[in-house]
Amino acid sequence: MQTQSKKHPHKDYINNDYTSFVHKVKKKTGIDLSMYKEAQMKRRLRSFFEKKEFSSFEDFFYNGINKDEDVLAEFLERMTINVSEFLRNPKRWEILTDVILPRLLKDRSKLKVWSAACSTGEEPYTLSIILDQYSGRKSSSILATDIDEAILLRAKTGFYTEKALKELSKDMLLHYFIKETSGYRVKDTLRNGIRFKKHNLLADMFETGFDLIVCRNVLIYFTEEAKHNIYKEFNKALNVGGVLFVGSTEQIFNPARYGFEAEDTFFYKKINKVE
Repeated sequence: MQTQSKKHPHKDYINNDYTSFVHKVKKKTGIDLSMYKEAQMKRRLRSFFEKKEFSSFEDFFYNGINKDEDVLAEFLERMTINVSEFLRNPKRWEILTDVILPRLLKDRSKLKVWSAACSTGEEPYTLSIILDQYSGRKSSSILATDIDEAILLRAKTGFYTEKALKELSKDMLLHYFIKETSGYRVKDTLRNGIRFKKHNLLADMFETGFDLIVCRNVLIYFTEEAKHNIYKEFNKALNVGGVLFVGSTEQIFNPARYGFEAEDTFFYKKINKVE
């Protein structure tokens, strides 16, 4: 599969090689790699294609992504941040349960929730459990989206190893999961309340009318320009008083610029609409 021996190419060649790759990937898949931090993305993808014995980004595209459906599928999976588990960073979920949800449900009989960049589904199922325990999930709806259809299919199956479930109590496991030989599967009552949908945060239209948007541990991979645009779109997608919940390394340093104010650490309440 490798088309040339590994050398140390000229820096200009490397930059042009990647720039051309970005253009071709966007044309083929709709994914705009220029909106991701370049150094991080280059390292990530170079590690991947060198293991596959491709010699350059050009080689990787023409002889891999463009010709081999399996390589394309693996590439798309690499674009999804798959480090996840139930109740990841549990203290943050406690704030959601003890502070944010009581305030939201004080003025609303039901909630419209979006788990954006949901990966393999741990996050939307966590939200479903919390909403069910807090208020009975029947009155609320959860949208779970990701850019990768293969990842969404895995999320829909709702099967997880014990490692992903280590933060859940025994009562939660008994109530919401079915024990299988090598792990646990979510019960239909939990899965049926979640709508899974393919969505590209950088290119697709955002639905509106949400009371809570959870988007954690993905924005750190985007450029400042991309984050700026996404924050504005999140503002439009939320109802006034709705909340954006971000990851523990994704603090918004000027939330007022996007029509938000900090309600708690990593929770931002929409106070007005921005254009």
